[in-house]
Amino acid sequence: MKIHEYQAKELFAKHGIPVPPGRVATTPDEVEAVAREIGGRVVVKAQVHVGGRGKAGGIKLADDPADARAKAEAILGMDIKGLTVQKVLVTQAIDIAEEYYLGITLDRDARMHVLILSAAGGIDIEEVAKATPEKIARVNIDPLIGMQGFQIKKAIYGSGVDISKGRQIADFARKLYDCYLAVDSSLAEINPLVITTDGELMALDAKINLDDNALHRHPDLEKLREVGADLDAIEAQAQDMHIAYVHLGGGSIGVMGNGAGLVMNTMDVVSRAGGKPNNFLDIGGAATPEVVEKSFNLILQDPAVKGIFLNVFGGIVRCDVVAEGMIKAYTHLSRKVPVVLRMTGTNEDKAKEMLEKTELVYAPTTEEGAAKIVELVGKA
Repeated sequence: MKIHEYQAKELFAKHGIPVPPGRVATTPDEVEAVAREIGGRVVVKAQVHVGGRGKAGGIKLADDPADARAKAEAILGMDIKGLTVQKVLVTQAIDIAEEYYLGITLDRDARMHVLILSAAGGIDIEEVAKATPEKIARVNIDPLIGMQGFQIKKAIYGSGVDISKGRQIADFARKLYDCYLAVDSSLAEINPLVITTDGELMALDAKINLDDNALHRHPDLEKLREVGADLDAIEAQAQDMHIAYVHLGGGSIGVMGNGAGLVMNTMDVVSRAGGKPNNFLDIGGAATPEVVEKSFNLILQDPAVKGIFLNVFGGIVRCDVVAEGMIKAYTHLSRKVPVVLRMTGTNEDKAKEMLEKTELVYAPTTEEGAAKIVELVGKA
């Protein structure tokens, strides 16, 4: 889960990381008032869940409150990579002497956290990694031991940063690591970490990505989730219902199943049969008729869906329970589409008997089911 820059800066400030004074605003009037409150030059920054804001014209320097208002009028409502800017962060402009990069993320291959430091800040760290990897220092951190002083020194001496600022940078690294762990994030990033003309260090930008699997421990942070770059409106509803759903969009065939591997395999088989899956939906191992009905309705919210293929292995979940849910859901739907079900396992015969009395189509194998739904959608 992504959060906005201003929200990440609030978390940084709670952990003692210096950030420029600023406040979020949603109208040009508010922007002008905040700029007057801060005084002097300010920066007006679009708050959207994507990178490249500066290149898109979403970050502008303003000399005074009136100029800040004009810049806000240009930024608010603009489109950045498909997202509409609805709010901006108005923050004090800082005189910069040097720009660094400091980040902590998860190295899944090593099963460790990784501290990343570079003297080449202010630009995409991915570009630096490709063009000049020698400018980046990476140090893995054992989660059972934590970040050690010698590891921070190794990063500082290997990154090309100003060694005279080593103690300040080390302090930033420790505080960033504390913040990273405290909120269960998968990424905590300062880009740029600047040295001001007064010789002070400050987090000029802030980025935090939160681990979705740990959000139950942070209900205050979970409330910050917004429909946008992370989730579309249907995915947000699915998450509230605790249903594993990914909206691919563009496809005409909705895909459901019990078990992530089975659903992904079903999507592949549908594609090989000439169809285009619209979504991934895993009803889980203990699906009730209510869950099946909710899942059905989620898929059909996309008008592009012209048919649904449900593939069930009746191990934990019984085939007749799923069939009951599908029959109940189908009778309640205002928009009817062809539905093909492939079921095998516990109470499979009972499920087949139940389906014979409905408009729902039973298929004995995944391949036959995929071919049938592609055929029916083509006729719809």
